[in-house]
Amino acid sequence: MVRAAVLPEVNAPLRVADIELPGPGAGQVRVRLAAAGVCHSDLSLSNGTLRQPVPAVLGHEGAGTVVAVGEGVTHVAVGDAVVLNWAPACGACHFCGLGEPWLCANSAAGAAEPYARLAGDGSALYPGLGTGVFAEETVVAGSAVLPLPDGVPLQDAALLGCAVLTGYGAVHHAAAVRAGETVAVFGVGGVGLAVLQSARIAGAGQVVAVDAAAGKEELARAAGATEFVVAGEDTAKRIRGVTGGYGADVAIECVGRAETIRTAWSSTRRGGRTIVVGIGGQEQQVTFSALELFYFGRTLSGCVYGNCDPARDLPVLAGHVREGRFDLGQLVTDRIGLDGIPAAFEAMTAGRGGRALVVF
Repeated sequence: MVRAAVLPEVNAPLRVADIELPGPGAGQVRVRLAAAGVCHSDLSLSNGTLRQPVPAVLGHEGAGTVVAVGEGVTHVAVGDAVVLNWAPACGACHFCGLGEPWLCANSAAGAAEPYARLAGDGSALYPGLGTGVFAEETVVAGSAVLPLPDGVPLQDAALLGCAVLTGYGAVHHAAAVRAGETVAVFGVGGVGLAVLQSARIAGAGQVVAVDAAAGKEELARAAGATEFVVAGEDTAKRIRGVTGGYGADVAIECVGRAETIRTAWSSTRRGGRTIVVGIGGQEQQVTFSALELFYFGRTLSGCVYGNCDPARDLPVLAGHVREGRFDLGQLVTDRIGLDGIPAAFEAMTAGRGGRALVVF
């Protein structure tokens, strides 16, 4: 048995409980978690914004050590340090065939099958986003496990599984930021901080961080922001004011709210790119006039998992970490236990902090 944070039903409080975890079957891997990041997507799963079968063990951003492998698994072995991949590509669907594994039609299959049982009453449990890392150990498909390159601290490596790949990919793949360009980043949470560091790596000229919390300015500047704007009714005007009157070449929205997406769009220069990373609900409707779509010539793009191929991008990111260009620890504002996850959810809802890291 292992301890886990269990979501009994949508919109119910998480509770720490013992769960019964089976050994790995064919093609599966059992991992002892070193750490798990608390992502806004976990909050969205818990409140029903994103669909998740329940009862469930949430958590999808994790790293740990392999403790057992099932038949047919050859790319990792017992004792290996690994990063969990919550969206493993099948390699066979239409999107994988197009070379777009981040859009894989089958990547969410693991979340739809029970993987463990609640100790005591034997209730079947589902793994959040197929990984279920809010637990001391988990069992996942072998395709959901990536070897951790040498030289990366195991606990902080948990952030590579979602926030960092997403933020890095938003800059380097979705937006394709070029040296000297101006980048505006909306939302200074875990992903936003990763975007700021990645923009610095890309050689961006001005990097404008935007957040509703004035207290995040120091955190943003440490991550690479050259300007900080407290979000308000005049946000777009203020961004144009610090970018020579034109607006940002690239705006990256990490919040997932209609108002913020609209502001990010309005903050982008004519011909610029607006990238939406934040995940909003279906009720969040964004409107544009036909005339402005023509006149401004901007590009508006969604971004799934940073448009990343984790197998390709993880070694590149690890190199940036080893060389000191990317500081994983800078994203972490709180280190907590399993019982601290509800408070971390509250902090995210209130817009406080960066990334909380559950340390086992």
